[in-house]
Amino acid sequence: MSWGTELWDQFDNLEKHTQWGIDILEKYIKFVKERTEIELSYAKQLRNLAKKYQPKKNSKEEEEYRYTACKAFLSTLNEMNDYAGQHEVISENMTSNITVELARYVQELKQERKSYFHDGRKAQQHIEICWKQLESSKRRFERDCKEADRAQQYFEKMDADINVTKADVEKARQQAQVRHQMAEDSKADYSSILQKFNHEQHEYYYTHIPNIFQKIQEMEERRIVRIGESMKTYAEVDRQVIPIIGKCLDEIVKAAESIDQKNDSQLVIEAYKSGFEPPGDIEFEDYTQPMKRTVSDNSLSNFRGEGKPELKFGGKSKGKLWPFIKKNKSPKQQKEPLSHRFNEFMVSKPKIHCFRSLKRGTQSFCFHKELMKRTIGKPTYAFEARDYVLSLKLGATPEDFSNLPPEQRRKKLQQKVDELNKEIQKEMDQRDAITKMKDVYLKNPQMGDPASLDHKLTEVSQNIEKLRLEAQKFEAWLAEVEGRLPARSEQARRQSGMFDAQNPATVNSCAQDRESSPDGSYTEEQSQEGEGKVLATDFDDEFDEEEPLPAIGTCKALYTFEGQNEGTISVAEGETLYVIEEDKGDGWTRIRRNEDEEGYVPTSYVEVYLDKNAKGAKTYI
Repeated sequence: MSWGTELWDQFDNLEKHTQWGIDILEKYIKFVKERTEIELSYAKQLRNLAKKYQPKKNSKEEEEYRYTACKAFLSTLNEMNDYAGQHEVISENMTSNITVELARYVQELKQERKSYFHDGRKAQQHIEICWKQLESSKRRFERDCKEADRAQQYFEKMDADINVTKADVEKARQQAQVRHQMAEDSKADYSSILQKFNHEQHEYYYTHIPNIFQKIQEMEERRIVRIGESMKTYAEVDRQVIPIIGKCLDEIVKAAESIDQKNDSQLVIEAYKSGFEPPGDIEFEDYTQPMKRTVSDNSLSNFRGEGKPELKFGGKSKGKLWPFIKKNKSPKQQKEPLSHRFNEFMVSKPKIHCFRSLKRGTQSFCFHKELMKRTIGKPTYAFEARDYVLSLKLGATPEDFSNLPPEQRRKKLQQKVDELNKEIQKEMDQRDAITKMKDVYLKNPQMGDPASLDHKLTEVSQNIEKLRLEAQKFEAWLAEVEGRLPARSEQARRQSGMFDAQNPATVNSCAQDRESSPDGSYTEEQSQEGEGKVLATDFDDEFDEEEPLPAIGTCKALYTFEGQNEGTISVAEGETLYVIEEDKGDGWTRIRRNEDEEGYVPTSYVEVYLDKNAKGAKTYI
């Protein structure tokens, strides 16, 4: 079906219809453009969302992403970035393949439509001119015919009238002939114009208009096909990113499946494990008989005699030395039961120096209580527990992290060592780069002055040396924590010096109390008053009366160890000694040379040969 034959008289309607088709195309272009804006906005919001929940660098959140669940969440955030990227691809492809192309096509379509309808209007104008000419010749022919008829009637009237002269009659006859000739000429002209008009009209309705309408029909059909192709492209643009979006979703599922609850539980243990052992059972104190306690291996005090209360450590080693204080040979004083001092500690109100101390206040009593068991026979371990409690009270953060439990301290020190090693490597790379540049300047002086790099090279070398000294310091602390170095006294002096700088009056009082009291406890009220009162002092006599621990094996010294700390013993390489208490996990083994000499040495310094049949070995918590 052709518009030229079927719609030959619908020129105006076709003009309106084709304009409507262009409007529809422009509406579709606007729809796609808004879709691309939505895709861009959605992608931007997704990226902002992923960025909002990304862990901040050098923050606590970054440490939390060690857990598999957090790693899976981080993978989800990264995949959401890729997911957002695919929506940006959709927007870009729709803009380039649909919006831009259709906008250009619309402009071409408008020009083509304008040209076709211009030709149609031109043909209309031509046929209208032909019609006007035909009408004009027709009216002229009609007028001439009427004039000729009137002239003929006038001639006949004049010819019939006898009163009219012959000259007037002749004149009337000539006038009638002229009118008849004019009528004949008008008739011939009208006939010629009519034939021409009929020809033009036939050409107009059967040639020009059909051709123009056919072109308009083809243009409209191309527009319809083009909008259909654009819709297919619209779908294909979405379809192209579906596999990549599917991969993003598959990666999210894979990350979710990688979550390992057991591994996360182990990480919690590694993150918060203190290294301390749980406190032992609290012995029953019978108040029905004043100043009497049940005698047991784990009791804090017992009595000798019936009326005289005395403190005695629950052990059988006669030669056992107190590891932290020197013997006080002063006359015996009235001794207060250790449990009473715990009661004083519980009712005392220590001063909170910082908010962190307030947070850890609930832990303070447990660690003070634990000290009573840990400090007996544990030289280095007890110092760490004592310093840990003191740091909780003062709210300090020492450089060597001695305020942390042993396991957490080891991790912090190891982390610090790794960071320093990275900085050292970075500085060394910079030094190598400067050295190479200097060599280039030496070979090619026109490129630069080699002497200008000396200052920078010296500065980098100094930085490397400082970082190495700092790394050695932290490595020494790390080795000490891991039991490889016995340099406890130096650390104690360094830490106590740091506390003195922060709060001299309080620390001096606390230190005096610890020097005087085997349990290392003190009351904050006494410290604030500056009295320096000693709560309880001497356990030496009880220790002297204890029987020695039996040997559970022998050991051979692999290296020479200088026992400079209280509770330690010096050994020479190759020396054979007796083992009376094996390593309980703190890195120290208790040995004996003779009945008067015994103490602790690092486990890594000796090779132990235990006697499986030996009995009577003591284990201290």
